[in-house]
Amino acid sequence: MTKSALKQLLHGDRLATAAGAHNPLTAALVEEAGFDVVWASGLEISASMGVPDANVLSVTECLSTAAAMAARVGIPVLADCDSGFGGITNVIHMVQDYEAAGIAGVCIEDKTFPKLNSFVAGPQQLVPIEDFAGKIAAAVASRRSADFVVVARIEAFIAGHGLEEALRRARAYELAGADALLVHSKLAVPDEVVAFCDHYTGDVPVVAVPTTYASTTMDELHAAGVSLAIYANQGLRSAIASTRETFAAILRHGCASAVESRLVPLSDVFGLQGTARMLEAEKRFEQVGRGVAAQVDADLAFDWAAAHAG
Repeated sequence: MTKSALKQLLHGDRLATAAGAHNPLTAALVEEAGFDVVWASGLEISASMGVPDANVLSVTECLSTAAAMAARVGIPVLADCDSGFGGITNVIHMVQDYEAAGIAGVCIEDKTFPKLNSFVAGPQQLVPIEDFAGKIAAAVASRRSADFVVVARIEAFIAGHGLEEALRRARAYELAGADALLVHSKLAVPDEVVAFCDHYTGDVPVVAVPTTYASTTMDELHAAGVSLAIYANQGLRSAIASTRETFAAILRHGCASAVESRLVPLSDVFGLQGTARMLEAEKRFEQVGRGVAAQVDADLAFDWAAAHAG
């Protein structure tokens, strides 16, 4: 699947879906489940390395993880790139590097650098509209192909501003060239997102992240005007819960048999690793090597015989 698939999904007739991942294995599970897009989640990648989601990791660390995901799956990878890892120059290099790595698009948010995760109680400060519009324009101008998607993430609601500010920023970012607008909210209901969609008169697709308003259905999001729904962290959170339960049960029972019935078999792990493909490839090319060696021996023997004939 080409990078253009992400842009096609954003402009499709149905709601496209993405799920968060933090390494190639979880990206493979996203694809296996049937999601359209892998979200290379900043929260998940940070958490997997045991650090806060606050730009502690470098762009190199985030890029290498997202690139490994893109190399593993056949569906587009949309990378969460926080506030662009710095200023305009950082954004330019970030876009060039991510596009070259085979990633389908990047999402950057209009908060200050370093950012703080949107759901953490703490300072959520926005940059001036003109500053972020400059970042979006730089990102769009720096890509080699128009198929590489630049998503502008609007944090107005997260920072305590109202609908008017969110719409002002949406208009500015669209004019700057954004391919899609992600409108973020931490309410337990989708009211802010729905209000944004109702009043937004622009032409670019809207993306939502139904983390806190988890009971809102995909059909409801699509009806509101959302083009892509990102389930950004549910995989990580479920993995933490099940791993805690498994480890506690092993210690409680004094053996691992108590948890075996709810674990996937090792054959499932080997399948996700591509072990069978590896072994088949080794066997096939070992046979090729033996054939080449035999042909060389036969050719040399013929040449020797011809040279000494008579």
